[in-house]
Amino acid sequence: MAPDLSDVRFLTVAEVAAMMRVSKMTVYRQVHAGELPAIRFGRSFRVPESAVQEALQHHVAGPG
Repeated sequence: MAPDLSDVRFLTVAEVAAMMRVSKMTVYRQVHAGELPAIRFGRSFRVPESAVQEALQHHVAGPG
């Protein structure tokens, strides 16, 4: 059964970079390394917003 994509919000690489406060190249590297899921539309990538939020929560450095 395929997931319902009507509720998924997709972001451009530039939007992801702005949210994560990194360069677009860093986002492309994460996508190509499989660290950040993305869907390719033609020559551009779209990243699910939920994947960005999850990545931000899991990669936050703790105290110390």
